[in-house]
Order: sequence, then structure tokens, then C-alpha cells
Amino acid sequence: MDFENGQIIKKYRFPSPNQAIELSAVTYYVNGLHIKGLLAEPKGKELCEGFLYLRGGIKNVGKVRPGRIVQFACEGFIVFAPFYRGNQGGDGNEDFAGDDRQDAFAAFMLLQEHPRVKRTHVFGFSRGGVMALLTAIQFPEAASVVTWGGVSDMFLTYVERKDLRRMMKRVIGGTPTKFPDRYKYRTPLFQLEKLQAPVLIIHGEQDQNVSAEHSYRLEKRLKALKKEVDSWYFEDYTHYFPPAVNRKIAEDLTAWMKSHE
Repeated sequence: MDFENGQIIKKYRFPSPNQAIELSAVTYYVNGLHIKGLLAEPKGKELCEGFLYLRGGIKNVGKVRPGRIVQFACEGFIVFAPFYRGNQGGDGNEDFAGDDRQDAFAAFMLLQEHPRVKRTHVFGFSRGGVMALLTAIQFPEAASVVTWGGVSDMFLTYVERKDLRRMMKRVIGGTPTKFPDRYKYRTPLFQLEKLQAPVLIIHGEQDQNVSAEHSYRLEKRLKALKKEVDSWYFEDYTHYFPPAVNRKIAEDLTAWMKSHE
């Protein structure tokens, strides 16, 4: 059987922490691969806005958490979070915003084809920030894009995160000095001219995982291009916000999304 990118191959119920939200484990099609993800749908038949949740990390670091997906679904969104290739039984291997960006692109298409979704927003946390920006660049119809503690510059990540260099050299195929094109390909700052969606930047200024410099560079570039951008910087917080603050910002960012018609 022939499948289209973003087409759901399998879908089965997954235990949901909230009775109002139906949670499903999904296998979907991406360029010949079967990729896994988690879908959260508010119960009922009314139209909703789509929310593409692009996680951070790689492999078992930064896995998709059902509670987080349900949290956004409770704000009235149909949320889909791809696990990325090679995870949770999916085909292929992650390559840190290389070919695995196709998993995000197909996930956007999955939401766009959902019978209850009227338009789709894109959200990225940490490494997912790169994935979110690349997805919004690929799909001008994206309603908005939010990057929270997000990477925007892979060259800067290599410089700042000495602990990630071995992984980056292995996955990307070398250093930024030897293979600058591979790092440029993964750095959305060079492609922002194509971005149409409004952008919200959220960052803790004490972040040691992804420095706030990533967001400063992104904001500066967007403003230079006269793109629509808002930024919320938090001087006291790191990569991870206290739970109560995190919940409040999650509510605020979904309200920001909905305000952008």
C-alpha cells in the first residue's frame, strides 16, 4: 500500500492523565519510514487549532512526556508530538535537524489533514526550536511559531556545549570548521527571509543548556528582516522553569497563539 507523508499508518489508545483528553500512540509515514508520535485530542467534535510539539534533546534525552502534551491539549488544541526517527520503535536514526526535520514536516501535514484542525501552530523546546523554525519556514501557512529555550544556531551550540561535541561530530559528520555547510543547513538564521508566521521567543537568561544568545540572535535577525516577533525573557530562570511558572507561561503562550489570526 502506498502512503503519503504525514499519513497515519497505525493509531491506538494510550493512557491519558486527563479524562477530557484522548491520547493516542501513532505511527505515521515519512519518506518511506514509519515514525512514532503521540496525539492528544480534546474529546468532542468541535474544530480546534493544531499544535505541533517539537521536543528537545536526542534519543532518550528530552523524551516526549504525555503530561506535557495533555497540558497543551487542555488549552483547546489538538496536539501532535513526533518522537523523531529511531525512537520508541520508529525507523531510521536522528541526525539533529538534518533529514529528521522531515519528521516534523510530515507531522505538520498530519495535523493539517486532521478533520478537526482548522490551522496549525508550531512549538519547539530546546533543540526543537531549530525544528520549529525550519518547519515554519517550510510551511508559510503555519499560524505561528513559538521557540522556548530554543536553539537557533548550530555553530553556537557546538562552541558552547563541549559535552555535545562528540555526539554532534558523529551525527552531523564532522566539525563546523570541516563541514560548515552541514551546520549552516541546520541553522535557520540563514533562511528567515522565507518565514511568514509570527514568532514568540521564550528564554531563561540563566540557561546553561541553550544560552539566551540563541534567542538574542534570532530576535535581532527577525527584526532586521521586519518580521513579526515578540520575546519574553526571564532573568532568574534556567533551561527549566519552576512548575507553577511553567504552567502559567504555557497558558500565556497558547493565548498568544490564539490571538494571532
